Amino acid sequence: MSPIEAAVTPRIDAHHHLWRYDAATFDWIAPEGPLARDFEVGDLDAALSTRGIDAAIAVQARQVPGETQALLAAAAHCAAIVGVVGWIDLRAEDIAERLAADTAPLIVGYRHIVEAEPDDFLLRDAVVRGVRAIAARERTYDLLVNPRQLSTVPAFLDRVGEGRFILDHAAKPAIARGGWQPWADQLAAVAAHPHVTCKVSGLVTEADHGRWAADELERYLDHIFASFGPERLMWGSDWPVCLLAADYARVHDVIADYVARHCPGAAAAIFGGTALRTYRLTIMAR
Repeated sequence: MSPIEAAVTPRIDAHHHLWRYDAATFDWIAPEGPLARDFEVGDLDAALSTRGIDAAIAVQARQVPGETQALLAAAAHCAAIVGVVGWIDLRAEDIAERLAADTAPLIVGYRHIVEAEPDDFLLRDAVVRGVRAIAARERTYDLLVNPRQLSTVPAFLDRVGEGRFILDHAAKPAIARGGWQPWADQLAAVAAHPHVTCKVSGLVTEADHGRWAADELERYLDHIFASFGPERLMWGSDWPVCLLAADYARVHDVIADYVARHCPGAAAAIFGGTALRTYRLTIMAR
């Protein structure tokens, strides 16, 4: 990215959520915890403003048919939301027809919460067929997997073939207990597929929520950056889930500090350009 391009690249949060909380739908949220409330566009705007973020990608948090439309409705009241990663039933027999009906320009891709599924989920024929249908519509697919499931991703990518894939949260390494292998080798194996990018997101919530320090993330960031290269990385806050461990500003700053020390020339790409290119967004910096 040239200095001129860097000067005009909008700053993008490539991964955040919005929801109206209810205990039945969000059974993974502790009822007395900081996430057990509504998070709506006013809250998002306030968070983005703390670090001068121009735009954001809203990502599904529920696997219900109305989730994509709910995010689109929220985006209608928030100029900062420039893309929606929605949910669709990958296994539906009529997935091609369902995708064709999702005509809103803000829908840039889809995601399924694979980490809540059996370990072989991505390798099932119906899932592969569904993701191929998404790729055929030229939309992205976000991969949300845990470290155990990461081993299935290369075979999944080989079966699906062409497409644009984003690995969420670097597959959630077990930072709190110092987990390393086999996550490290498997991440590198996924990174060997050039059509996969990776979100530098969600790492603070994989650390000890009450006691983590930036230097605990260093070796994980070193490996993520070495595996994918800065040009295939994008920053995401994972707000409001990040609030379990840190506020929005600290989540931004820990990655911004790492980039400033290790690859300052890649800051425009990591904090905007990669998301712009991968999600095929057309926006300008504010």
